[in-house]
Amino acid sequence: MTRKQISTLLLAGLGTAAVGAAIFDQMRRPAEQRTWHGSLGPIPYDFRWPTSERLREKLWNKETSRVLMPHVFGVGWTLNFYPLLHPDRLS
Repeated sequence: MTRKQISTLLLAGLGTAAVGAAIFDQMRRPAEQRTWHGSLGPIPYDFRWPTSERLREKLWNKETSRVLMPHVFGVGWTLNFYPLLHPDRLS
């Protein structure tokens, strides 16, 4: 097995473990307290169905200079493209 294959398997395993831990975090709660979004330590997760409002908030947010935003769906982060393409318009 090559070093690249080992790295790929390791990253896939870590990703699968993060998704499993996030689902476990929600399933251990009573049904009425499940929100399907939150964080495990510093890692955010969101398993709610994506909406156009949340897509815009995460991918094209004019209100923040943050480039890394929590994923619209899944575990981890995504890029906020507004500060990358319009850095001069942020206060």
